Amino acid sequence: MSVIQAVPGAPTLHRLGYHGGVMRVWAVSLVVAALLVAGALVDAASLSRTATATATINAVARLTLSSTSLAFPDTDPDTTPAIPASGGAITITAKARTTIGDTVTLVVQAADDLRSGLDTILATQLRWTSTGTGFVAGTMSKTAAQSVASWTSSGAWSGTQSYTLLNSWTYATGTYSTTLTYTLTAP
Repeated sequence: MSVIQAVPGAPTLHRLGYHGGVMRVWAVSLVVAALLVAGALVDAASLSRTATATATINAVARLTLSSTSLAFPDTDPDTTPAIPASGGAITITAKARTTIGDTVTLVVQAADDLRSGLDTILATQLRWTSTGTGFVAGTMSKTAAQSVASWTSSGAWSGTQSYTLLNSWTYATGTYSTTLTYTLTAP
């Protein structure tokens, strides 16, 4: 067992201020005061700033056609009064961003009647049926754009357009063609 002896003239616990539990209370008080001051300093060093996030969304439209050509094979007008396009239906995908409540439109117009040299088949002989939300059936025109579909507000839509060419014994022989222009508008 070791014995600790006081050295003459050395400070003792009593001389350092230890008077029973007083030293402990004084030490605890000092720690609490330090924590309060530290907390006040943390609050004093806290600052707030703001930032503004801005996104510019412009009107934009995108149109995709599954095929860019239509072919109508020669058939007997008595057995096939309306010739379906040999490639089947065209799948149309339209995407548009516009103001809420604005109408997005898809139209088609023929550049001219179907022509083979000087011979013609009226553009109005081209007809179509449609499937899909907003899509409508119609008849081709060379003088005015015809509605294919319309929707309200921004979105993405898909549908089909199945063309037929009305067949007639009065058509002169030849290979006829015209250009069809689709226009998707998102105001």
